[in-house]
Amino acid sequence: MSARTTALDAVIFGVDIQSGDVRGDAPSYALVVFDGESVERDVVTYRKLRRRIDAETPAIVATDNMYELAEDKDDLVRFLGSLPDETRLVQVTGDEQPEPLSRVASRYGVPYGKDPMQEAEAAARLAAGNVGYEVSAFTDTTQVKVSRGRSTGKGGWSQDRYTRRIHGNVKKRAREVESTLTEAALDYEVDVTEKYGGYSSAVFSVDAHPADIPLSRNRSGDTRIEIERERRDGIEFEPLAKRRDHVIVGVDPGTTTAVAIVGLDGQVLDVLSTRTADMAAVIEWVVERGRPVIVAADVTPMPNTVQRVRTSFDAVGWEPTSDLPVDEKQHRTRETGYDNDHERDALAAALFAYDDHEDQFDRIARKTPPQLDLGTVTAKVLAGEGNVEAVIDDLTESEDEGEEEHEHDPRELTQEEKRIRDLERQVERLDEHVDSLESTIEEKDERIEELEQELSEARREERREARERRTVTRLERRNRALERDLDEKDEEIEALEGKLKRLKELWKLDHSNFADVSEKKKGLVPVKPVDKFTKDAIDAAHESYGLAKGDVVYLRDASGAGPSTAEKLVAHEPRVVIKDGGLSEAADQILFEHRIPVGPADDVAMQEVDELAVAREDDVKAVIADWEDRAEERKKSQKNEMVDQIISEHRAERGTGRF
Repeated sequence: MSARTTALDAVIFGVDIQSGDVRGDAPSYALVVFDGESVERDVVTYRKLRRRIDAETPAIVATDNMYELAEDKDDLVRFLGSLPDETRLVQVTGDEQPEPLSRVASRYGVPYGKDPMQEAEAAARLAAGNVGYEVSAFTDTTQVKVSRGRSTGKGGWSQDRYTRRIHGNVKKRAREVESTLTEAALDYEVDVTEKYGGYSSAVFSVDAHPADIPLSRNRSGDTRIEIERERRDGIEFEPLAKRRDHVIVGVDPGTTTAVAIVGLDGQVLDVLSTRTADMAAVIEWVVERGRPVIVAADVTPMPNTVQRVRTSFDAVGWEPTSDLPVDEKQHRTRETGYDNDHERDALAAALFAYDDHEDQFDRIARKTPPQLDLGTVTAKVLAGEGNVEAVIDDLTESEDEGEEEHEHDPRELTQEEKRIRDLERQVERLDEHVDSLESTIEEKDERIEELEQELSEARREERREARERRTVTRLERRNRALERDLDEKDEEIEALEGKLKRLKELWKLDHSNFADVSEKKKGLVPVKPVDKFTKDAIDAAHESYGLAKGDVVYLRDASGAGPSTAEKLVAHEPRVVIKDGGLSEAADQILFEHRIPVGPADDVAMQEVDELAVAREDDVKAVIADWEDRAEERKKSQKNEMVDQIISEHRAERGTGRF
């Protein structure tokens, strides 16, 4: 024991089952508390053992069988997860294939007895001497999670502001955690979940044990911090004392000395090159990294410096049949890293030595049983202590000496102990159920918060899309209305263009220059219609297309006009008036007196163009000529009537005797 480093920086708990079974009846445990000097012994229940571990946080809980503390693998993982961050579980009898405690205690000179209390003390003293394997279900990576400490609520007018405040505080707390980890010089990666106003969570993956992280679990206001170690895929065992494995050493001596370490599996473990260190320092460097079974050189014969290294370790030497060519050394070391040619040569020597013994190593590995150390068997075979079978037989016989198996004989429990056992078991089940329910509630709350947040975001998105749809619908209606207006305007423009074209043609007919009028349209005269023979109709026609001197005016309805209306028409000095309907005597007299020809529309062949019309010039002239004939007769008739009236008046005067 004196040759090993002690583990007594703190208290060690040695534990062995006293009675009962962790898989059935509630067990009791023999507990030994060892601090390197004093020993405390006690018999405790499982619950009391857990309480003492939590309260006293021992450095190690040592046992000869980890499954005395847990029913199965899952239960063991839960037990490991519940230990304080400073406490390790150590199985002193080995890793996956433990040895009997009696054999391990005898090997290291630790007092041993069959009594559970004696076994618990032996486990504690072995762990104090760094004997055993740490049982681990977690990696050295710890997750620090910063998240919301309360629900964001179910809505309301102030929900957005409330949610923004919580997420803002989570982001602020995450930055504080990041600053703390940076100041502690810890390596970490962070994964944040951004939400409205900040973060909903931030998960830091820290390359450190929870005990080395200057943070603690807490819940304060809007935020909370959870610290959990990262789970491994299974259960792993790590020896308390780092073992020095058997290795192959390649040496390249000279002004710059280079040394390479290669494992018995062919993996490059380390490489060194130095100009200042002496051979003693080089040998010490090798000792720290393993126990050489082969020392190799890249040239033949083996240099004296390499021979001294070989003899200092009592290792087998290896040298090539001829000096290794540079190209072969480069090819063999192409997948390894080295800084200079000296390191390359040392690596090549070790790797070629491994290649030369690879088949032998594989044969030894196949024949060596799991309970024996493969490196020890390989070293003895290489040293010529016998063939594989002989070496294995020799090691097996030495291991079997003094071995003694034993079993605990649990005593019968009293009725009171059974009652206590049953009640403790019930309490444990209830506690576990409460923990499970609380965990479920917490998960449900978090899920509800996430769903409510998603629902709120979905509603906002739906409202935004509804607004967009309404806007699009409104714009589409407006667009259709504008398209209809545009179609109407196009139709109106088309009609006006046709009308303009016809008006231009009428304008040409209405002027004395007929040079640009087609032969087809010569002999036509424009006619300007007036709907009724009223002052308003005359004004409307004049406003629409103008009534000018010499125009042919067409009265669609000539009836009902009085002298003043006739006077208004006379003022425009038309060339001729064509009429439909009867003309009053007063209007006819006014037109006659002003020498305005009047004729029936039936005598003129007219073609109406929109508001205007055209007629044959010959027909118009015929109407004028007819009116002139009738006017001449009318004048004669009026003159005759006047003569007759004068004669009648003269006769009347004679009859009264005035003469």
